[in-house]
Amino acid sequence: MSELPTRTQLRAKETSVGPTIARHGRLKQHRPFRFIAMIIAAVVGVVAVSSASVAAYAIWDVSTSLKPSVKLVNAKGDPLPATPQVGAMDGAFNVLLAGSDSGGGNAAYGKRGEVLNDVTMLLHVSADHKNATVISFPRDLYVAIPSCPDPKGGNFAAMSRQKINNTLSYGGLACTVLTVEKLTGLDIPYAGVIEFDGVIEMSNAVGGVPVCVAGDIKDPYTGLDVKAGQNTLLGQQALAFLRTRHGVGDGSDLGRISNQQVFLSSLVRTIKSADTLANPVKVYGLAKAATSSITLSESLNNVGTIASMAVALKNIDLNKVVFVQYPNHYVEGGGGVEPTTSAATALFNALKNDQSIALTGDAGVGSTVDPNAPATETPVAPTTGTPEAPATDAPATGTSTDGSTDAGDTVDLPSNVHGQTASEYTCSKPYDG
Repeated sequence: MSELPTRTQLRAKETSVGPTIARHGRLKQHRPFRFIAMIIAAVVGVVAVSSASVAAYAIWDVSTSLKPSVKLVNAKGDPLPATPQVGAMDGAFNVLLAGSDSGGGNAAYGKRGEVLNDVTMLLHVSADHKNATVISFPRDLYVAIPSCPDPKGGNFAAMSRQKINNTLSYGGLACTVLTVEKLTGLDIPYAGVIEFDGVIEMSNAVGGVPVCVAGDIKDPYTGLDVKAGQNTLLGQQALAFLRTRHGVGDGSDLGRISNQQVFLSSLVRTIKSADTLANPVKVYGLAKAATSSITLSESLNNVGTIASMAVALKNIDLNKVVFVQYPNHYVEGGGGVEPTTSAATALFNALKNDQSIALTGDAGVGSTVDPNAPATETPVAPTTGTPEAPATDAPATGTSTDGSTDAGDTVDLPSNVHGQTASEYTCSKPYDG
């Protein structure tokens, strides 16, 4: 393993990283399939922004609500060949989405000397297509980075300990995928990068995302200015809400993650609402946002693949879409977090064994239960705002002391694993420092 690179060295690598991502190109559509490709591409766009598979249900429901089709014939009166049917993707699958802080070339975000994946999320869909788990990896999580391919030839050296948000600048999207695979033990065949402008377009496409705020938040670093109560976020304010960390929780990236989950769970509910499903303009807008703001891996830059994902995801309930913060605890002296190994083992063993997971902890330091949540919803436990504890958690329900699990059980994750389901209503918690 090599020593940690300096920031200057990482910047130098950046000049060779660009082609790794750029070679995949923007998602291009062939004219004969343009409209249907855009509709299905919305699935990818929503996953990238909300990282919640239930969004695919919205797209699929719109497409299946069309009136019966008219059978066409050729000049001889013979029926034209039937369009091949797209079936559900077979088994479990994983999609990694990295949020780039490059700004997408938009001068409004200022000049940025680095391309960091300050948002890294992994969507895991179970083999029976009944559960979806979205894991958010803290940007300051110390991990081992494996040897990553250099687009100019050869490989970059492996590193034994580095923050995960350096992977995109160090070795491109492929390096981020390899790092998360090493960390989780999961195979990740699909990936994409979304930039700032994509978040703006997605929030605009659905007519704004309603979020609850437990108190006034004003963050001069991102430009966020929201009042206590319900706020409908569009455009720049939606982006500022997702980017803020100084304005929520304890001012850390961990607070930002739970704050993002407030937005993302509401976005999923908004997309699944009748107002969105019945509005083809909104659906088309989602697709357009997806095609213009996301860079996809070659494996995902395929309409058939995306359609198969949509079919597989269409029946997942909101309470089976679980947002989870990767189990972690602060390192001594601050400056970052490290994996809480036992809790992470329980989480990923459950996913590998196709088991449901249940959260027993609170939503996180950046959010709290919504006091006005619908009575039919099960609220999450209120957050305490205390720092993470080291890895002292007990084995999860259905998990033996060696980390193995019994297939078919629901695994109760330790209480120091934070998150919420898409069905739970939470409010952003202003900075308490």
